[in-house]
Amino acid sequence: MKKERIDKLIAGSGKLSRKDAAGLISHGDVEVNGKTVKSGSEKVDAETDEIRVRGEIFTIKKHIYIMLNKPKGVVSASDGKGEKTVCDLVPEELMRRGLFPAGRLDKDTTGFVLITDDGEFAHRILSPKNHIDKTYVASLRDNIEDEAVSVLENGITLRDGTAFLPSKIKILSDKECEITICEGKYHQIKRMFCAVGNEVVDLRRIKMGGLFLDERLKDGECREITADELNLITEK
Repeated sequence: MKKERIDKLIAGSGKLSRKDAAGLISHGDVEVNGKTVKSGSEKVDAETDEIRVRGEIFTIKKHIYIMLNKPKGVVSASDGKGEKTVCDLVPEELMRRGLFPAGRLDKDTTGFVLITDDGEFAHRILSPKNHIDKTYVASLRDNIEDEAVSVLENGITLRDGTAFLPSKIKILSDKECEITICEGKYHQIKRMFCAVGNEVVDLRRIKMGGLFLDERLKDGECREITADELNLITEK
C-alpha cells in the first residue's frame, strides 16, 4: 500500500474529520511505530506501520459493510426526515460518516439490509445488469396456487406495462413461500402477488446473493460483514 499523510489516513477512517485528526496530532495523541507524530503531513503505510491513537491500535479500513436485521417501522434511508432509519440502529463502534443502505426494504418489511459507505460496491450489487439475487420469505393472505407460481416463475408484466423478470419460488406451506428475485423494483414482490390475485401480509428478506442473514441477530441488531461474506454477496 502506498504511503499517505497520517491526518488524511485517520480522517479517511470515516469516524473523524481532518480537523479532528489534526487536533489529535497537535496534542501528541498519535503515534506511529512507537514515535509521536509531530505533523499531519507525515507519510505512513497503513499496512506495515503500527498506528496508535491515544494509546489504542488504530485500524484503517477504507470502507465498512454492515448486516442489519431490520425490524418493522424503520425506514431504509440515511435520512428519514424525522422517522427512525436503519442507519440510526448502527451502534457507535460501527458508525462512520457517509453510511447508507445499499438497497431498500419497505417500512413494513423486515430482514437483511446491507449498510455501507462504499458507493461503488453498492452500485455494483444494485445494478440491474449484475442481477444479484435477493431471497425473501413471503406470508400470503390466500393459499399459493400452482398456476400463480408458474406465472411468477416465468416472469410477469403488469397492466401498467411494468415487467418483472422470472423469479424462483419454493413453497414452505399453503400460505408461505421463499421467493428469489434479481431486481429491486418498487414494492416488487407485493405487486407480483397482487397481479396473480393474492396479497403479501408479511415479508422478510433472508438472503442477498449467497449470503444469508445471520440468525443470531435479533430485530434491530447488526454486525460487520467479513471479507469472505462480502464475496458471497456477489458470487454467481
